[in-house]
Amino acid sequence: MTVRKATVEDADKISRLEASAFPKEEAASLAAFQDRLRVYPDHFLVVEHDGEILCCVNGLVTDEKDLTDEMYASADLHDKNGKWQMIFGVATHPDHRRQGLASDMVRRFVGQAEKEGRLGVVLTCKEYLVHFYERLGFVNEGVSGSAHGGVTWYQMRLTFTRQKN
Repeated sequence: MTVRKATVEDADKISRLEASAFPKEEAASLAAFQDRLRVYPDHFLVVEHDGEILCCVNGLVTDEKDLTDEMYASADLHDKNGKWQMIFGVATHPDHRRQGLASDMVRRFVGQAEKEGRLGVVLTCKEYLVHFYERLGFVNEGVSGSAHGGVTWYQMRLTFTRQKN
């Protein structure tokens, strides 16, 4: 297995992975991934094996403190010098779940954000995943303002101890 940053050429594979991992109402489209990869490819990490992407973590960087639905809709809201790394999705192929891929990838993504001098990482998740992210150091901030996919989301934040200057 190889962990690497994604490229625009990976958009189709990432879109198929997303469709296998999330309900249709929540999954990002191929066009959304193409747009995001065009604007912020350095903020996509994938695990690949035999040409198949098994897990992907991605999200933009912003000065905004909270993750908003508008961020999902517009890759142009990415600010490479932003204070906060957002995570839009952690998608793992259903046949490869419960193998530690998602935990490892989130840790790597968080480590990258910390090396880049961000204040921390923010994501939203469903209630059943709150404990998973808490084990990775995230703090549950309660119900998010997000209406993405028509479900209830909880905002999770991991704040780094060494703050960006």
